[in-house]
Amino acid sequence: MNTLSLSPAPTDQKTVRLKHAARFTVITPSCVRMEYCEHGNFIDEPTLFAANRHARCPDAAFIDQGDTLVIRTDRMTLTYREDGKPFHKDNLHIRFERGGESGEWVPGMASTANLGGAMATLDKVSKAVPLPEGLLARDGWHLIDDSAKPILVDQWIEQRPQKGRTGLDWYFFGYGLDYKSALVDLTTLSGKVPLPRKHVFGSWYCRWYPYSADDFRQLADGYREHDFPLDIMVMDMDWHTTRDARLGYGHARNLGWTGYTWNRELIPEPEKLLREFKEDGIFTVLNDHPCDGMRAHEENYPLFLKHLQTSRERNRTCIPFDAGDRDYMKAFFTSAHAPVEKQGVDFWWLDWQQDYIYPYVRGVPYLPHLPWLNHLYYHHSQKDGRRGQGFSRWGGWGDHRHPIHFSGDAAANWEMLPFEIRFTLASGNSGCFFWAHDIGGFHGERDPELYVRWVQFGALSAALRLHSTGTHLDRRPWLWGDTEEKAMRDAFRLRAQLMPYLYTAVRQCHDHSLPLLRPMYLDHPENERAYEYDLQYMLGNDLLVAPVVTPLNHDTGTVKLKIWFPAGKWFNFFTGECIEGDCEREMEVGIDDIPLFARAGTPIPMQPCSPRMTTTPLETLIIRCYPGASDTSSLYQDDGQTEGYLNGEYTQMELAYEERENEVIIKIGPQKGGFPGQTPIKRCRIELPCSPKAQEVLFPGCQSAFEYEKETATNIIEFNPASLQSAVDVKILFETSTN
Repeated sequence: MNTLSLSPAPTDQKTVRLKHAARFTVITPSCVRMEYCEHGNFIDEPTLFAANRHARCPDAAFIDQGDTLVIRTDRMTLTYREDGKPFHKDNLHIRFERGGESGEWVPGMASTANLGGAMATLDKVSKAVPLPEGLLARDGWHLIDDSAKPILVDQWIEQRPQKGRTGLDWYFFGYGLDYKSALVDLTTLSGKVPLPRKHVFGSWYCRWYPYSADDFRQLADGYREHDFPLDIMVMDMDWHTTRDARLGYGHARNLGWTGYTWNRELIPEPEKLLREFKEDGIFTVLNDHPCDGMRAHEENYPLFLKHLQTSRERNRTCIPFDAGDRDYMKAFFTSAHAPVEKQGVDFWWLDWQQDYIYPYVRGVPYLPHLPWLNHLYYHHSQKDGRRGQGFSRWGGWGDHRHPIHFSGDAAANWEMLPFEIRFTLASGNSGCFFWAHDIGGFHGERDPELYVRWVQFGALSAALRLHSTGTHLDRRPWLWGDTEEKAMRDAFRLRAQLMPYLYTAVRQCHDHSLPLLRPMYLDHPENERAYEYDLQYMLGNDLLVAPVVTPLNHDTGTVKLKIWFPAGKWFNFFTGECIEGDCEREMEVGIDDIPLFARAGTPIPMQPCSPRMTTTPLETLIIRCYPGASDTSSLYQDDGQTEGYLNGEYTQMELAYEERENEVIIKIGPQKGGFPGQTPIKRCRIELPCSPKAQEVLFPGCQSAFEYEKETATNIIEFNPASLQSAVDVKILFETSTN
């Protein structure tokens, strides 16, 4: 009998190498790396996907059975018979758990029930199209092939060594129906989803239009005058000169697509405009098409040459963009980006669409630019202790480490809106948790009702980012009719009020590898209705959203919407209607109705609406609780800008709602932790909708006032906490039971 001669790495007992050709690394109980290389040149350097080479499952068992290797964890069993050939169906087999049953996989097997994943862009998409595969599948497994992908050496991209290039480098995920553990496995191997800067979760305005500096000021004034919050102003391509270039590849028959010199005909004093926006609490983002790099006509071209270390390039007037050259990219960021950032630009919108010009990164065959540029731009933005901030199309596996993502130039029509929602939910299956869509659609129909529905979806997604092109699609909400303006204002204000809940959910994305917008099957993988109702989702843990995606019946002024409610009690966030779950319910919805439902008994942290929803200090905390159960939640806060959250600079405060016979107890705090610049919560407001009138409110050491809104059956209790460093218990007494 032949023996395998199992050979673990000297410092790693959870990786085993067999002779010279095969190596297995158990990463988690349900994820294993499988390599085959005839030359034995296995790769230990990270790739853009496999960023964490130290991840190991501590409890894996390796069993030598002569010519067969068996690897066991508590989730799967891998069997490999060495026969001198690359992995195939007769020498490699994996059995894994799947909802109390066994699932099986062998090489070459096709997944028959993949739930979809993220695609790079919605450019030129106007209706539903097939989605690429994501990690999650009802089969219970997925294989990611990282073979021949470039490696990172000293933080720079390189092609794999020649002898290791033709081998196999596979990652098998066998999670069964435990979809949440699959996403944890993904981030264990590929890195956690970082927190973006807080303001990207706010309100954005963007339009491809030659706005002047005064136009931008009037835009900001318009948001204020019409009572719409605004956090980010995006300047599209016309912020820079577009007619001075004489050399380059160009794009769309325009040599001016790339540019890094302010268009002073439109914006004569950019520093002044950026300073005004900053003082007003508005962040500024610039569009960037870097395909032609820095050219001789740019103001900062001398600075570019000064920093370019490759002397043979110094005398050339048109040096091709070279993302594969470390010196070039260092000089590029130093001359094209840094001077403008010093003037007050917050981050860049990498609008890369030019792989037809440069099919691959120079010197690294088969590597498209997008994933590598996303990596470079993100790390360039990590300066002075600030969080990295991306804003670009999706670059594929591993790009979840560079949020937030831009989904491209989607068409505006009634077919595209529901597809964009399905696309968003499926993207979480690839680790893409945060999309900044073109809310309303970039081009296409001018349909006020469609725009309202898109805004309502955007208000309950990762970013409320308005964007469009053309004279007929100016997305300022007050230009679309009085009824539509009111409906959109309500949606903007709702998002502003929910920001404490939303940002707490963003932290949960980082901690637990869960998307911000969660398809219903994440929590209910064995319930068939969770797959059928693919246009509704959970926003964080406790809010159920069912966007409207069809036009009104103009005879009734409403649209019929069918919603599935999982087990438990759910309350309409606006009307207080109670729905006993484990049911399907058809509802009539008007133009200003947003189908949003809160889980019973869960405290929802909120704030008053403000013009700057993401940066206004949380001085008044609103806690809304619907009756019918006892549950807990939390409130997370940090400075919203720096990487201090990675080093414990944040606060976490537990919130609890408890029902008893004739009373309700709201428990707030204690607030744990802290961060520089923290503003204390000075006032608390508890809202108890759908409840009888309180007879008495008790809590020690605090002055309070309470009232009852009869029309909404809501008890409102307000008080100024002396401190939330200690827990505050608020007891509300009723004459009759709240159940």
